[in-house]
Amino acid sequence: MNVTDVLATAKDSMTAKRVFADPVERDGTTVIAAAAIIGGSGGGVGTNEEGQEGSGGGFGMGAKPVGAYVIKDGKVHWQPAIDINRLITVVGVVAVTALLVGARIAKLQAQ
Repeated sequence: MNVTDVLATAKDSMTAKRVFADPVERDGTTVIAAAAIIGGSGGGVGTNEEGQEGSGGGFGMGAKPVGAYVIKDGKVHWQPAIDINRLITVVGVVAVTALLVGARIAKLQAQ
């Protein structure tokens, strides 16, 4: 596979179909899931010291859910996805920071 093929594959992979799922309808409510997609590709062509040519490339892509559009009774609502792991991490960092700052303030006041 040459660099042009890698870049063409990357371009074909980055479509709206990757961001928005097919609509799902149940009992008059339609849900369209959405995701954040990030990707990158790269490649190169070169010649080594012996005069041999070569090329290579690669592509990577990642996705995470961000929420869903909910359509009910002719109205559209955005329902964000909640990443519990990220929420717990942020709360933990804030708590540790608060404890460290509190201990520092207490130490300064004791002097």
